[in-house]
Amino acid sequence: MKIAILTPLFPPKHLAGLEIAAYNIAKHLAEKHEVHVITTLDKGLLKESTEEGFYVHRFKTSKIPILRTVSYCIKSFFVTKKIDPGIVHIQTIFLALSGLLIKKVLHKPYIVYGRGSDVYFSWRFKNLISKPILKNADAVIALTGDMKREIQSICNRDVFVIPNGIDLERFENLSKEDLRSKLEIKDEKIIMFVGTLRPVKGVKYLIEAMKTITDKNKNVRLFIVGDGEERKCLENLVRTLNIERCVTFIGKVPNDEIPKYMAASDVFVLPSLSEGFPVTVVEAMASGLPIVATTVRGLPEIIENDENGFLVEPKNPNRIAEKVLLLLEDDELRERISRKNKEKSKLFDWGNIVDSLEKIYKQICNNCNYKSK
Repeated sequence: MKIAILTPLFPPKHLAGLEIAAYNIAKHLAEKHEVHVITTLDKGLLKESTEEGFYVHRFKTSKIPILRTVSYCIKSFFVTKKIDPGIVHIQTIFLALSGLLIKKVLHKPYIVYGRGSDVYFSWRFKNLISKPILKNADAVIALTGDMKREIQSICNRDVFVIPNGIDLERFENLSKEDLRSKLEIKDEKIIMFVGTLRPVKGVKYLIEAMKTITDKNKNVRLFIVGDGEERKCLENLVRTLNIERCVTFIGKVPNDEIPKYMAASDVFVLPSLSEGFPVTVVEAMASGLPIVATTVRGLPEIIENDENGFLVEPKNPNRIAEKVLLLLEDDELRERISRKNKEKSKLFDWGNIVDSLEKIYKQICNNCNYKSK
């Protein structure tokens, strides 16, 4: 089967959830199929390349937002026409006008994969654009059941649920003692946050919780891995609360380094105000970390309260502090949750996720009057 994957951004320059997912989907599909990724061009990258057994096609788009979407739609259409795939996989509703054009003119089936912000957040002409895109798609996929319901509120149709995945091998055979030594961690308990520093991630509430946590336990540090627009404000908050000694801004690190930071930690906290399906939670599970997260969107589908972590209300530093302290003070509880999380993380192996996608592709190609390459 020849498959085209349309995604706005792609590694190595971009490493957020959507881009990492697109990379792993392409990589695993390429083991059995001819896969072409169609994306935008970044400085220093080739227009055409081969990576991990799949082909990458890049092109320039306008810097003006609305023109960027139009230019992507047009250019991806012509690249797709040249490739002549059997099926088109579109990695976000934002770009799915391309799929509609490809289907109507080139008569190719397309699937659209809702990722989070394209489903939950308001954007210009959202319902006007999304409804015909979703209605005409040969399949629609959501990351969570909550996202499925949100999509169905826009267009009443069948929606598959397939979550994000991880490469479990990256989280195996890591020595906590060795990694803590390399990171110069002594006998402290480490709380970990990984993500882009934006207001929606709720990191300010975790920092406020650290004030309470360190008042009761001086032997605790918070590692904040990631960078973003809110970093200066968060650093100012740390100084205001006088907790510089126990909060470390690691900054942005290569994706391959994330498992090392996870493995060296004791508790993972995700205090988000909204989430689609955060892969960092599954990475924390694979690392055997107990998790404290908020009761937003799809997170309760991943975190079972008091089984593989704790769920708290968003914007509530007191509850974050309470649950983190409980985990830090109870070694038996941490060990029990750690075992459960390592076992549950196996459900999210990319091999299993891509197998589910492949079944949908084959079903579409068998049921439609399209010629599968």
